[in-house]
Amino acid sequence: MKPNQTGARLLQGAFVLSAAAIGSKLIGTLQKIPLQNLGGDEAFGIYNTVNPLYTMVITIAAAGFPAAISKFVAEYESEGRWQDSLRIVRLSSLLLVSFGMVLGALMYIGAPLLGHWIGTSQVVPSIRGAALALAFVPWMAVLRGYFQGLHNMVPTAVSQIVEQSVRVSVMIVLLLILIRQGASPDRIAAGALLGSAAGGAAGLLVMGWYWRKQTGLRRREGVRPGAHSGGAQLEVNEFRGSADDSKEGTGVLLRRLIAYAIPVCLSLLAVPLIGLVDTFTVPRLLSDSGLTGRGAMTEFGLYNRGLPLVQLVTMLATSLSVLFIPALAEAKHKRDVHALKGQTRMALRWFWLLGMTASVGLAVLAEPINIMLYEDAAGTGTLRWVAFTAVGGTMSIISAALLQGVGIVRAPAVHLLAAAGIKLALNLLLVPQLGITGAAAAGVCAYLTAAALNIALLMRRAGVRPGAGQLLARPALVFAAVALAAWAASSAAGGLLGAAGFAPG
Repeated sequence: MKPNQTGARLLQGAFVLSAAAIGSKLIGTLQKIPLQNLGGDEAFGIYNTVNPLYTMVITIAAAGFPAAISKFVAEYESEGRWQDSLRIVRLSSLLLVSFGMVLGALMYIGAPLLGHWIGTSQVVPSIRGAALALAFVPWMAVLRGYFQGLHNMVPTAVSQIVEQSVRVSVMIVLLLILIRQGASPDRIAAGALLGSAAGGAAGLLVMGWYWRKQTGLRRREGVRPGAHSGGAQLEVNEFRGSADDSKEGTGVLLRRLIAYAIPVCLSLLAVPLIGLVDTFTVPRLLSDSGLTGRGAMTEFGLYNRGLPLVQLVTMLATSLSVLFIPALAEAKHKRDVHALKGQTRMALRWFWLLGMTASVGLAVLAEPINIMLYEDAAGTGTLRWVAFTAVGGTMSIISAALLQGVGIVRAPAVHLLAAAGIKLALNLLLVPQLGITGAAAAGVCAYLTAAALNIALLMRRAGVRPGAGQLLARPALVFAAVALAAWAASSAAGGLLGAAGFAPG
């Protein structure tokens, strides 16, 4: 494929995935706001205590393995080994569906033990509700990875929108029913997490429909995967190939998939793993500082107010990062050094601008956003600190994807563990002194550490030199303009909120 065709394909995929990511995350944000407004900060705190655990498990199935599958499918497709692409799907389905079922059962049965480790039994119903989603998400993740390897991002985008829409709809219905029944905060939070299972089932149905449509088209017309991009057709027998055409046995394919996928999964766990450190440390540290169990959950709810907005940025970064893994793998496979370096520099510039602009804007607008979404200004100072996790999280996600694309898959996982260790140490040091603000500051340091380690390795191993001018000097005017615009918007919003009767407090 010509360079201009590759660039056009990347831009088209970027548009599709970014639109879907923004839409799905906006829908997801709508899930958390009514939960806090109607259920209160305690139910919100319980939900956000369990959510990192759920997110960590889902990320393994819905982010790591699809990236690995897309990488192998892209390579096989470029060599004309269509039968091996289909074998990857079959092997991945068997592996991930079995893994999801086992892990879901362990989460459900072990919920009381996890609650004991966290420090409160209030999280047990929510953990069990989250475990049900593992019956659907792994299979959906396999099919997403297959279509991404074909550079067809539409099925992933549509399934994301449907998944989040069903998730939020079910959550809101359950929320209204439970509140009308006078349910306790732990049951309300569990009802919110049950929506995740419903969304996963809906997303799987969408991906299954696209898979059936794709395979049906090939059977009827003998069109190989990816033929829509070039219009080429093969006879059915030629497409199917023979068993002798495969260069690798089943065992070899499975070992290669696992060897690549596990480090990729670990390196994509920056946000949920660091969130998991908060789950197992912040509520217990707040309780040790003199708060009651319910008080600790309320404070933890305030701490998490900024997360939906930050996750909007990191979700967009995660969705866009999957574009570069198969593209860089293909460039490296063809020894196209110019394309490799050009795409890497472009990705670093785009994601730096995305992350830093979002952080500056959210920090300046923290108070009016807090009042508008949550009806008071409690925790605004902490929200400003949380805003700057967007830049570190965004850069750690894209730098990990770039490293994986050039074949360096283990180092991002090591850097992630180092960042999580820093987060743990700083939580233990700062939370007893500064409360939830200390936890937010620790998060900023952890995300920036992971990003810095990844970028330093990328510069050494891939020969990429983005330069201070590209990352700091030139974007500085953009950041200043964003800060000024956000300040003006904040002043205007403050006047409007005051006139509407919403006062900080």
